[in-house]
Amino acid sequence: MRNEIARGMKDAIPICAGYLAVGFTFGMAAVSAGLTMGGATLISFTNLTSAGQFAGLAVIAAGAPYFEMALTQLVINLRYALMSLSLSQKLDTSITRIQRCIIAFSITDEAFALVSTQEGKVGKYYIYGVMSVCIASWTCGTFFGAAASSALPVAVSSALGIAIYGMFLAIIIPPARKEHSIAAVILIAVVLSSALHWLPGLKSISPGFAIVICTILAASAGALIHPVEEEDNC
Repeated sequence: MRNEIARGMKDAIPICAGYLAVGFTFGMAAVSAGLTMGGATLISFTNLTSAGQFAGLAVIAAGAPYFEMALTQLVINLRYALMSLSLSQKLDTSITRIQRCIIAFSITDEAFALVSTQEGKVGKYYIYGVMSVCIASWTCGTFFGAAASSALPVAVSSALGIAIYGMFLAIIIPPARKEHSIAAVILIAVVLSSALHWLPGLKSISPGFAIVICTILAASAGALIHPVEEEDNC
């Protein structure tokens, strides 16, 4: 048991480095949006979803209703349901339903990639090791970012806040350069987002619904323009 937990923690060290940095950025952004340091830290501890949390900040800042927040999070985080279904095929058969629910809480893009690439079936203790590092690094990063934002001068905090845009650019540019279909979807999303932000009549749409609209329309357009060809198994 201890060996498996330790192995999971060791394998998750690269994830830890990234989560500390992005969590730090979220902590600063949350405090800038009006949240307290404790509130920002609690959000990261109970959510563990970077894109969903950053989108949620815009919804909170706009004072949108709970329904809008729920719909925004559903659309953005729906991929985790698909990841959990896929990962369930890798889990050891001795893992109970309650344990599977606990494991599902910690599923992120990086954790999914790490666990799914392990050889053979994966036991619960290995995943618990991965979980502990992911949750701790993301939460601690948020705490330190929120604390730094409160302590740093406003000009410095504002300058550091641009790091989130660098993070998203680092995520989307490499795959966009390799796949024209991804670049097309990104371009469509940018055009839609700009229209919803600047055009009269559309800019009155709240941030939460704007994210939902951009996500659904850009993804649908991508599926129509560049459909995935089914493999012929015959």
